[in-house]
Amino acid sequence: MDAKSEIRDFLTSRRARITPQDAGLKTFGARRVAGLRREEVATLAGLSVDYYNRLERGNLGGASDSVLDALADALRLDEAERAHLFDLARASQPSAGRRRRSAAQTVRPSVQWMLDSMTASAAFAENGRLDALGANRLGRALYPALFGANRRQPANWARFVFLDPVAPGFYGDWNRAAKDCVAILRSEAGRNLHDRELSDLVGELATRSEDFRVLWAAHNVRLHTKGVKRFNHPVVGELELSFERLEVTADAGLMIVAYTAEPGSRSAEAFDLLASWAATEAGRQAVPSDAAASEADRPAG
Repeated sequence: MDAKSEIRDFLTSRRARITPQDAGLKTFGARRVAGLRREEVATLAGLSVDYYNRLERGNLGGASDSVLDALADALRLDEAERAHLFDLARASQPSAGRRRRSAAQTVRPSVQWMLDSMTASAAFAENGRLDALGANRLGRALYPALFGANRRQPANWARFVFLDPVAPGFYGDWNRAAKDCVAILRSEAGRNLHDRELSDLVGELATRSEDFRVLWAAHNVRLHTKGVKRFNHPVVGELELSFERLEVTADAGLMIVAYTAEPGSRSAEAFDLLASWAATEAGRQAVPSDAAASEADRPAG
């Protein structure tokens, strides 16, 4: 992923969605573009046309915060898009190639202990590439197709969403899940364009999924900190769960995601059933090894 092309495509896509009428500009005659022209963006941002052209060609590295803010206002960027613009500006600086925000690769034991202690929630630890680095028992039970035996490790949410044939039926709104995955990966790419593993993941998904290619080309980003998701679980049926996504400040790029059900709801009953099922399955898996140990302790003859 190249910083200049990412900047060019992001700015072009943002101005293409704003009509002159939206921006309060008068138009005269036929227009070749549906959105704003470069000179119109420059006018709205209080910049010269030549300077804006330089910015859109990918030369954001020398732009001041006030220029970036003016540009964000002109393009009506939301909070996530504004942060992405600033991330891209940092990535385009000459020294950016030597600065690397590494995504977490593993979870510390104490983080896993915390996940395991959250017995009423399905809890996960993930990095900016959407690698699932840790989960508690209920989390693994919520996503059996992702955490099942013989699965690629670490599991990755984006690979599951776009490449696993189970995913479209598992999510109550697969389109929303797909857009969220791409938006998160886009945001991570802005923060760390030089992450080789992220580039490899994007390349793999773009090669194998037409849906991913279309969504990736849209350059959409969004904050994904809370919300509601619906699932069609193979064991307990429909679930509607609220989630919170929180940053672990001690570990760069590590997030904790916890899913809970509204108390007293039908989903809460199903979630309790899932927890019981997960505990039973864990007990069954422990029985063979316990029985084998007993057999080994039995005297010969």
